[in-house]
Amino acid sequence: MTETSTGSMDNDRPIIRMCGVSKAFGDLRVLDGLDLEIYPGQKIALIGPSGSGKSTILRICMTLEEIDAGRVEIAGQSIWTMTRNGAEVPADRAHLREVRRHVGMVFQHFNLFPHMNVLRNVTEAPIHVLGLRRDEAEQRASELLDLVGLADKVGAYPAQLSGGQQQRVAIARALAMRPRIMLFDEVTSALDPELVGEVLNVLRTLAHERAMTMLIVTHEIGFAREIADRVVFMEDGRIVEDDVPEVIFTRPNHQRTREFLNAVLRG
Repeated sequence: MTETSTGSMDNDRPIIRMCGVSKAFGDLRVLDGLDLEIYPGQKIALIGPSGSGKSTILRICMTLEEIDAGRVEIAGQSIWTMTRNGAEVPADRAHLREVRRHVGMVFQHFNLFPHMNVLRNVTEAPIHVLGLRRDEAEQRASELLDLVGLADKVGAYPAQLSGGQQQRVAIARALAMRPRIMLFDEVTSALDPELVGEVLNVLRTLAHERAMTMLIVTHEIGFAREIADRVVFMEDGRIVEDDVPEVIFTRPNHQRTREFLNAVLRG
């Protein structure tokens, strides 16, 4: 990895650290002793074939999947363990909630509440989880919906929106919690091709204008090259190559990276 790609010269501590992380579903090992450090403000694109473990990394960081071995830290806190009376013990629900407050995630499928309009979808968690007053939450929602180009849809329901519009609402909903880290899991894969661009434009805006850390699982190679500080190529639960986009996309060091990119670009 190059010095530029680590970001450690500018930030003294990773905001995400995964050390020796393994995860299996039955007989299928999806992460195999994974080591990964991500520094505050970095935009990381995770690429690789289906089943390589990319989405599992995001789900672990969001505390949606437990690990079988290793250690994961978010903002300096271990996710799955905590300290009590000087000893490290399994994390309780309160600890998991505290760690999770640093992280927002947008999924392939929008997962909006169908019985709530756009405004309520975006304000519900800030009111009930963060304890914001309704007027504060609605002001925050208004700003975010303007950011994603949906200021005129506050009263619409999910069924009245296109897939691209629903995904942009999902992004605004995640941002409303003011996370330090945003995770995007193939957020364009469920969209019709003509709607992909509107969602990628929102991610471009976030990448260029916001200081938050972003992990993006994507097959949009041109987009990854444009916005990422680092690109991580994975296969079989391992990191094959981790470097700046210029290296990964023009002179990758590993034959497997070259084969993958050639196949994607031909496709």
